[in-house]
Amino acid sequence: MAPAAAALASLLPAAAVSAAASRLPSGAAASFVRLPQHPTGWAGHSVVAAPRTARRRAPGVAYATAATEKSIYDYIVKDIDGKDVPLKKFKNKVLLIVNVASQCGLTTANYTELSHIYEKYKTQGFEILAFPCNQFGAQEPGSNPQIKQFACTRFKAEFPIFDKVDVNGPNTAPIYKFLKSSAGGFLGDLVKWNFEKFLVDKSGKVVERYPPTTSPFQIEKDIQKLLAA
Repeated sequence: MAPAAAALASLLPAAAVSAAASRLPSGAAASFVRLPQHPTGWAGHSVVAAPRTARRRAPGVAYATAATEKSIYDYIVKDIDGKDVPLKKFKNKVLLIVNVASQCGLTTANYTELSHIYEKYKTQGFEILAFPCNQFGAQEPGSNPQIKQFACTRFKAEFPIFDKVDVNGPNTAPIYKFLKSSAGGFLGDLVKWNFEKFLVDKSGKVVERYPPTTSPFQIEKDIQKLLAA
């Protein structure tokens, strides 16, 4: 027994020591885990495995599960006209990032509600960043000019629309690699369908992830909280 442990044991009645030991889980002394590589350098240290505890989750929301040193501001993307856009231009704003499509069953409701939300909060430090993607049912087959005309003419979309990207697979856009690594949640790493949504706070960190079927109107309260923060 180590000197410190021996000294402590000498101060306690044997019955107390025995009672404390009986409350430990079976095999606790051998319950250690090896941590994966971590940028802060604590990989390889052994720690006592803590029991899993259920985290309370709001319906329809996947919370961020992966820590990262980067923020959304570290990325440069191309807009719908092919021009480079450093995302640091959106510093100190609340962002809702959405992969959009023009021929999806979710298109009309989402574009309509996104336009409404944007109009309501754009003067309060809120932006919607729309990334067209053709990976789900080939429902965004048009060229960038066609996508721009569709969104801006039919739905009067005023929020920024960017170059068409892949959100899954080997050609995943770097911005989506960041989003997915920051918020895996119960959806896993893959974006599941058109109109999946990521909510980013004023510091450029992903704080919420919503399934494609989540209405933009359902996200409004979360947007309000971040704007008020």
